[in-house]
Amino acid sequence: MNKTMVLQRALATGIIPVIRATTAEDALFAAEAVLAGGVDVVEITMTVPGATAVVSRIAETMPQILVGVGTVLNAEAAQRCLDAGAQFLVSPGINLKTLEFAQRKSILMIAGALTPTEVMSAWEFGAGLVKIFPCSQVGGASYIRALKGPFPEIPLVPTGGVNLETCAAFIEAGASALGVGGELILKDAIRQRNAGLISGLARQMLNAVQVARAKN
Repeated sequence: MNKTMVLQRALATGIIPVIRATTAEDALFAAEAVLAGGVDVVEITMTVPGATAVVSRIAETMPQILVGVGTVLNAEAAQRCLDAGAQFLVSPGINLKTLEFAQRKSILMIAGALTPTEVMSAWEFGAGLVKIFPCSQVGGASYIRALKGPFPEIPLVPTGGVNLETCAAFIEAGASALGVGGELILKDAIRQRNAGLISGLARQMLNAVQVARAKN
């Protein structure tokens, strides 16, 4: 799957679950749960123990999932992610060497930004999507709407403060996709191995995004 196809797939789904788990087994459980809810994209953060092994396992056993790696801080880590089978990379901020690496390897990079200057820089240096993080701390959906004024052509992915109650507002404000962490990957559900709770929530969020897109 080439970079353009990965981008189109991520945008079509519209939800990128951010899986920050305390064990590799928990991360795999969460990936299976969101897939059962119809969300076929996941981001495994590098903070998960054995993150690259988790990515390899998902690529092998759940090939229908578009799997990426988050909290990628440098080009060396990015290479390890690609070797493991990652199909896209996500960073919390802008690292030019990592962006250059992604460009050279022709892989989708979702670079983190917050201010207008950072949004411009991420886009200029080749980010395929720009992750607005932490979005809730600076106004949530209203901040996305404000950014879309000067940057209508830049696809924004708010992360932080995205949940079932707010996801439609983010889409209506102009978000191209949503990064969703603990509001979807519920710690209690993982601990209790309650896959249905996560799957049901994923299904509801997916539907809310589709309904909101139909309004735009």
